[in-house]
Amino acid sequence: MCNLRIGHGYDVHRLVPDRSLVIGGVTIPYEKGLLGHSDADVLLHAICDALLGALALGDIGKHFPDSDPEYKNIDSRILLSRTALLIREKGWQIGNIDATVVAQAPRLSSYIPKMRETVASTLDIELDAISIKATTEEHLGFTGEGLGIAAHAVCLLFRA
Repeated sequence: MCNLRIGHGYDVHRLVPDRSLVIGGVTIPYEKGLLGHSDADVLLHAICDALLGALALGDIGKHFPDSDPEYKNIDSRILLSRTALLIREKGWQIGNIDATVVAQAPRLSSYIPKMRETVASTLDIELDAISIKATTEEHLGFTGEGLGIAAHAVCLLFRA
């Protein structure tokens, strides 16, 4: 039996007017926000999927379906916290998370330290176990055209 597991997560949401932009549990001033059933936090959703995927537990939609009114406009930090609890209940610990947000705008670099702190505290792990980066797609594709924001995350889990 393997004592290490790796997971990958990906999420994407469309940018729309009249919504708050929440990424990594941080509200970012911007003219648009992400459309979704929950707060549409693309980064936290990708992290949830990476954690769930590492243990072959499905994805965020399986555990927190958008058809359930309980999750309407829910803060994705709650979803991440519940995901972490599930991981611990299965006897695993989070080693580290490495994530990348893909957005043409707004610039995210000044928000990354707060995102890292939020993710680490929500998961109850050390700050140095969380890496978050931001990049653009040089005006290519839907993120480059400013139509949406995407995020990728990978995680390493170890048996507790």
